[in-house]
Amino acid sequence: MDDATFERARALFFEGNALLQAGDWQAAEARFEASLALVPGRASTLLNLGAARVAGGRHAAALSVLEQALEVAPADLDAWSYKAAALAGLGRHAEALACHDHVLGSAPERAPNWLRRGQALQALERPAEALDAYARALTLDPTLAPAWSQRGDILRDAGRLAEAAKAYEQALAHGADPVLNGYYLAATTGRGAPPSAPVQYVEPFFDEYADTFEQHLVDALDYRAPQRLVERLAGGARHRWRSALDLGCGTGLCGPLLRPLADRLHGVDLSGRMLERARARGVYDALVQAEIGAHLAGSTERHDLVVAADVFIYIGDLDPVIAGAARVLDAGGTLAFTVEATAAAATFQLLPSLRYAHARTTCGLWVEATASTSRCWPVRPCATTRAARSRGSTRCGGAGMRRSAEPCRPPPLGEARA
Repeated sequence: MDDATFERARALFFEGNALLQAGDWQAAEARFEASLALVPGRASTLLNLGAARVAGGRHAAALSVLEQALEVAPADLDAWSYKAAALAGLGRHAEALACHDHVLGSAPERAPNWLRRGQALQALERPAEALDAYARALTLDPTLAPAWSQRGDILRDAGRLAEAAKAYEQALAHGADPVLNGYYLAATTGRGAPPSAPVQYVEPFFDEYADTFEQHLVDALDYRAPQRLVERLAGGARHRWRSALDLGCGTGLCGPLLRPLADRLHGVDLSGRMLERARARGVYDALVQAEIGAHLAGSTERHDLVVAADVFIYIGDLDPVIAGAARVLDAGGTLAFTVEATAAAATFQLLPSLRYAHARTTCGLWVEATASTSRCWPVRPCATTRAARSRGSTRCGGAGMRRSAEPCRPPPLGEARA
């Protein structure tokens, strides 16, 4: 290899490093690939290519190059750490845990690996061990905000709300996302609840959940909110609608039930991954990725049926949504929805489950407010859904699911080696 080729590869490597640190994963990946084309098999370049792919969510492609890096440099702990991150991204949490244990066996002082070990243990439903891992991480680095936040999650799921609140407060004090952690804190204290769940919580949560959503809800928890809504609709005086809008349609569980009742069926959801599943059903005439409040406020479509099954549990202040539904409904149209009821005096309450519950009296006000133009049917969740929510952990439509780990900044990158 001539010196000019090596220097060009070296320059591309450092360009990739700078882009990776700046968060431009795609451009960084291209630089590392170009560097490897000139000088194949360099462990440091393979490592950083793997890091760029992990950061960009390309976990299978990352795993391939990280395994190559470990063949060249089997003692490289950063490569083992990134391999763990790639495995976690693929849902292979037991293997990720083994990688972190390998790293910590050689370098127990690495706080980020204790953090990621805790996250792997959480994914494996081993919360007590995860708490211990977070404690080790925070002993080594008390400023590690994600460890405080994840610790708060476990404590909240266990009903230890005062301890969870303190953990979220520490997370906020050390720079954790203020919107997300403020939401978690409000759920534990009952104070300062935002009007709805943050978009940056809901969208990635459901994107991750898309592949197992139906299995978890329908098979494991006997989830029947869509059936209850459609039974009410089918049992009413009117049996067919010109155009139905499925708010928060998710994977389309309502779709096959609504399709026989409507000439046209539209769906809207915030999660692109959930919409992919809904689209595969082939029952919707149109699907839109959007926040439902914004969609209702801006849509030019008109419907005579709007359905929201287990959607309003992620919205506290329903006034804008109800007004938006009235806006898109034809006169005499129907709005049918489920809510989780609360006996609290407040209009809505953010529960430790991260779900919103609504006062029964408020549901009556919504019916009265929309009575001039539409019918408004609140249908409360069935008993099986309520029972499922009592079993702990972050809830999604009655199903137990924990939120994703917070993003991890790459560890320090190695210098190019000759």
